Amino acid sequence: MREAGTDGASDAAFSEAHRRELVIRPLAAKVTINAQTAANAAATLGLGRSRLFELIRAYRASPELASLLPGKRGRVRGERRLLSEQEDLIGRALREVYLTAEKPSVASLRRWLRHECLKAGVPIPSVKALRARIAALPPKDIIAAREGAKVAADRFRPVRGRLEAGYALELVQSDHTLVDVIAVDDVYRRPIGRPWITLMIDIASRTVPGFYLTMLHPSAVSVGMAMRHAVLPKDPWLAERGMSAPWGNQGLMDRLHLDNAREHHSKALKRGCRAYSIALEYRPRKRPHYGAHIERLIGTMMGAVHLLPGTTFSNVAERGDYQAEGKACMTLAEIEAWLAAEIIGPYHADIHRGLGIPPATAWDEAVERRTELMRLPADPATFLFDFLPCEVRAVTREGIELFNTHYWDDALSCHYTRLGGKLPVRWDPRDLSRIWLELPDGDHLEVPYRDLRRPAITRWEQLEAQRTLRERGRGAVNEQLIFDAVETQRFIVAEAARKTKAARLAMQRTATALADAQRVRAAKHSDLPKRAEPAPVSGQLPPPAPSAGDLPFLVDEKRG
Repeated sequence: MREAGTDGASDAAFSEAHRRELVIRPLAAKVTINAQTAANAAATLGLGRSRLFELIRAYRASPELASLLPGKRGRVRGERRLLSEQEDLIGRALREVYLTAEKPSVASLRRWLRHECLKAGVPIPSVKALRARIAALPPKDIIAAREGAKVAADRFRPVRGRLEAGYALELVQSDHTLVDVIAVDDVYRRPIGRPWITLMIDIASRTVPGFYLTMLHPSAVSVGMAMRHAVLPKDPWLAERGMSAPWGNQGLMDRLHLDNAREHHSKALKRGCRAYSIALEYRPRKRPHYGAHIERLIGTMMGAVHLLPGTTFSNVAERGDYQAEGKACMTLAEIEAWLAAEIIGPYHADIHRGLGIPPATAWDEAVERRTELMRLPADPATFLFDFLPCEVRAVTREGIELFNTHYWDDALSCHYTRLGGKLPVRWDPRDLSRIWLELPDGDHLEVPYRDLRRPAITRWEQLEAQRTLRERGRGAVNEQLIFDAVETQRFIVAEAARKTKAARLAMQRTATALADAQRVRAAKHSDLPKRAEPAPVSGQLPPPAPSAGDLPFLVDEKRG
């Protein structure tokens, strides 16, 4: 029987060294050893006090059995002989200075020790000796003393509760992040900022079932759009972007795992998941390892994005003197298509380090392990609607009023007298030109503006218009004033877009949101009743507006 460092030692010597280690190892981990503890240990081992401390110093310097073999007297490799007074001062320095919440550096610790040694007339220990004593301390004790018991417990607690899934779409994880690249607007090809991406990952296969890219801050609609992309077949989506590569992920997940962001607790998301029997699960607070899969995917995608012109990289050190805005040249749609190609190609096709096979292959195998058929929404066209915000409104002879705007459809005339009370109304914040009335039998009735001449506007445009009008003392905000204000603001933004990034971003957000919403409505699979379309809105530039002098209120030039 031999171990490293014990070559040539007899079995009896090895057994004695092992016996000594059982006693000396816990003593070597202590900052200070009181007299009674030392006496008990020496008696247990049948050693004198000086020999005991000699072995403790040897084990601290070289924590292996070779340091404790009987007969190995004198200095062992790595051992430093210090006076007992020096050891006492080092122990005090560690206890009173180093192991404190102020977290002093070794240099600061040595200055304190130098001062105390000079006062006591004791030789000053070397930095190497001091570092050796620090290294001998249990890491958990160091973290607990310097950063707190909870931090130490979190850092050294065994990782339990890993997210695992046995088959495809048993568990999908989702999260948002800012993309490490600057987008340009569609019109002027000038920088407008970094987009947000909502990514989803199937835990069983590590494939990406879907994502959503937007210039808007994450919301329940972002999650709904990513869900729609993940659940429905991808062929129509890919065809719109001129892509034909296979992307086989589709189907409703059994469980959706999210962090605790506000948008993940929205009523719209909870209602939509309940409608499709998707169990919502939330990451336990302060348990980051529960989000490891999606975080690694985000890291992988951002690493790929760093190859694009206009990348911001992950930090200042990586960026160096690279001028991201000056290099930016890709629109939101182009970044979206590039990300799709990156997912379908390199990510799905390359060997996944954790799986040992490509995610695309893992997906096929995970599908085979399903004991039930893949679930798909009965009506793909209305799938997103179930994740849209909802308000309760009365149906009257004048139609439906929502956000100071009236909606009407002839179909309401045969409903309002017998409907009575209030009914749920769903609305898309990206396009308020129509709403969806939920009828008692579960069907949805699409209801456009009462005045079809009005342009499609977004919820944030409508809120900004209301705020502007109230600031100008318009206490009773009516529908006409809101649309006049939106027209004016669009005109101002269009003029300013040639000059400022913020204005270009505002214009791009509106154009992209309206285009997204109209694309969803135009889905070929829709069987909703067709309604008259409102006045068309350009997908790029806002509609023309009258001059400021012709408007019913003054234009604040500073705000423009």
